[in-house]
Amino acid sequence: MLGAQDDLDSGQGESRIATIVLTSDVQAAIDQVLQNPGASSPLDQPDFNTTDYINQLFPNEQSLSNIDDVIAKMECEVGVIDDNIRSVVRGQTNTGQDGRKALEDAQRTIMQLSSQITEIKTRAEKTEDMVKEITRDIKQLDSAKKNLTSAITTLNHLHMLVGGVESLTKLAEKRLYGEVLNPLQAITEVNHHFQQFSEVAHIKTLSDKVAQIHAELATQITEDFKNVFTPGQQNTVKMSLSQLADACRVVSVLEPKVKRDLLKWFINLQLQEYVQLFHENQDIAWLDKIDKRYAWIKRHLLDFEDKFGKIFPLDWEVSERITVQFCHTTHEQLTKLMARRRVEIDVKLLLYAIGKTTAFEALLAKRFTGITLQDGSGAKSPAHEASARLHAARMPQSSSESPAQSETEEGIVKPVASPFTDLIGSCFKPHLDIYTDSIDKNLAELIEQFLQAKVPADPVARTTVFPSCADLFVFYKKCMVQCVQLSNGKPMYDLAMIFKKYLREYAAKILESRIPKLTTSYTPSSISTSMSLLTRDLQNLSTAAGQVIHSFLKEGEVARFTKEEIITICCILTTAEYCLETVQQLEDKLKEKVDAAFTEKIDLGEEKDVYHRIISNCIQYLVQDLETGCEPALIVMSKIQWQTISNVGDQSTFVNSIISHFKQTIPTIRDNLATSRKYYIQFCHKFVNSFIPKYINHLYKCRLTSVQDSNVLGCEQLLLDTHSLKTVLLDLPSIGSQVNRKAPASFTKIVIKGMTKAEMIIKVVMAPVIPANVFTEQFLKLLPDSTLVEFHKVLDMKGMRRVDQAQLAELFKRTAPKENLSLALDAVSSSTGAKLPDSPDGDKGRIKKLEKLIKKRLPN
Repeated sequence: MLGAQDDLDSGQGESRIATIVLTSDVQAAIDQVLQNPGASSPLDQPDFNTTDYINQLFPNEQSLSNIDDVIAKMECEVGVIDDNIRSVVRGQTNTGQDGRKALEDAQRTIMQLSSQITEIKTRAEKTEDMVKEITRDIKQLDSAKKNLTSAITTLNHLHMLVGGVESLTKLAEKRLYGEVLNPLQAITEVNHHFQQFSEVAHIKTLSDKVAQIHAELATQITEDFKNVFTPGQQNTVKMSLSQLADACRVVSVLEPKVKRDLLKWFINLQLQEYVQLFHENQDIAWLDKIDKRYAWIKRHLLDFEDKFGKIFPLDWEVSERITVQFCHTTHEQLTKLMARRRVEIDVKLLLYAIGKTTAFEALLAKRFTGITLQDGSGAKSPAHEASARLHAARMPQSSSESPAQSETEEGIVKPVASPFTDLIGSCFKPHLDIYTDSIDKNLAELIEQFLQAKVPADPVARTTVFPSCADLFVFYKKCMVQCVQLSNGKPMYDLAMIFKKYLREYAAKILESRIPKLTTSYTPSSISTSMSLLTRDLQNLSTAAGQVIHSFLKEGEVARFTKEEIITICCILTTAEYCLETVQQLEDKLKEKVDAAFTEKIDLGEEKDVYHRIISNCIQYLVQDLETGCEPALIVMSKIQWQTISNVGDQSTFVNSIISHFKQTIPTIRDNLATSRKYYIQFCHKFVNSFIPKYINHLYKCRLTSVQDSNVLGCEQLLLDTHSLKTVLLDLPSIGSQVNRKAPASFTKIVIKGMTKAEMIIKVVMAPVIPANVFTEQFLKLLPDSTLVEFHKVLDMKGMRRVDQAQLAELFKRTAPKENLSLALDAVSSSTGAKLPDSPDGDKGRIKKLEKLIKKRLPN
């Protein structure tokens, strides 16, 4: 083993040698290239350490005996490595020469390739020149052929034009329209071809003749039609229907204006009888006979198609054009007529006319395509199209007149949108205020009917929701469906405002007006029953207890609701809940159906607030009634002489009275609020939130002990009663029910917190006042959030005089946290209405004023 000196020498030697450190990737690549089978030798490792290697070879002094062999082996390996290095170096000597030779060969090959490409390009250019020379004569011949063909075609067209003009003139004079059609089409096309040669005088002359023939044919055919269809024409040769049919085909070849003028004259001629028959001065023109208008056009179309349907080509759509013009004429006539006789229109007449018109428009949508409405003056505006999509047939239709229909998600059957929708019916829209006014009147009458309807006297015959509520919203739904079919614009918005009005009226006249008012209905029999229970268990009390009961009997009657009135309040609550939910759905549906311009204006938030208020008031009335029923028992509790009780028994009679009251009232409320579970739970929450503080206030009025007497049996009895009442309150939502349903956690938390405080108050009263500091600490421990006012109330419960409380009050003020003092100051300030201004001494000045207020406000 080498000594420290050898290690030191080795370390110094290593410090003088620069170490080459290679990465693992480089080292792996070197090993792969060299493929050295001895790569696992320590000498080949990148982290080779000389000292460690020598210590590995010579681990002890005995191993130094073969040092010569090791040195010889090392020298041999060095020699082998030198030979390998020499071979590698010598092998790299010819590498540069080989590289230069390869580069020269590549450059020589590139030069040869470049010369070959140049030679090919030259040959291609020579070939192209040769091809051009060969085909030059062929191109000249091809161009000559094209020019010759064009000249021959033009000469043929010219010959056709010259001959056709002469023949057309003769055929037109003889009114041989069947023979005119084909030459006229050919000449028209040829003439169009010669428009590019219009500068040539002969061509211009021929074109003018063709135009003259067109004009003469248009005039001649128009006169022929007038001769045939105009009554009273004499000394004229009338044409047959087949000749007129040929004439119509000739008109199709002429300018479009000729066809338009001819159709306009013919359609006006067909509707001439209608205009005279249904003139605004005629009795038959009024809305009550509007169906006769539509019957006339049906008969006329059937008669026209039977007599003259074969004259006109199918693509002219003459029947549809007559119908469209009839719709426009009817729209104009009805608009003027209704404006002049508006006072004579009532809602029944208006809806009748709209129904008949809608049915007729649906029939047209089924019979015609509406293609004639897509051109020129027949086009409809986007607003008209949007209105058409929402317009629906209202009146019953026969199977032969039912239009193509689609059913919406609400089950409303509506015709498929067509160009004919509202073509006539739009004239009624300015008068739809008559419809909304009628809805207003009908709703007013409906509310009066609801007021006159009597509520069943038998509670069993009643339902939890007033039937009038469902009737109201069924009427609302029918009105909304009907109005959507009439218009979804301003009439729908006006209808929404009417809905708002009568939602408020229903709430005020039907619901709020029927909420019972408190009356002195607490019967003497119920009082005597309660007092018999009280006197039975208070046998051990002093004669003072009897005086208390006697005085209680003289206090008079208590205002209470009867069972029927409680049921009525519950019905009003459930009805208001139903209205509240339905009003929200109504608002959503109105916003969905009304035109986008009125969507943001529809808001039933105020009406929902009204029903929220009714629900809150009903719950408050129920809570007030239940509290009122508990009030006599709480008064008895506060007037019992607790300090005279000699033994602790079962729960006191006032607790039994409260439980009995709960069992009489709660099941009625629960059964009638079965469909409104959340509001029943809300009622329970509000009751315990109100009852428990009231119970604690009455608890403060009890005198449980006295300073001279250490009897705490009264405290123990009241503690037992409070615990019993706590148990009953925890089960309040399910009291008297066969199904024991667990109360909500939030309700249980309120009861436990409030009644635990009442129990802690009694426990503090049971504690001895002496020593004072222990009593104060016990008070703050059991009632940490209490104020100085409550501290004085506890001392009053112990029967301590106000003079004797001063020392304890000072101790409480020194011991209690600052926030308790602030709570006391705020409590007195709010209860008395007195202001406690800030003082330079902090809370001390406010406390002095607080003491004065306590002495003034609290009883001695």
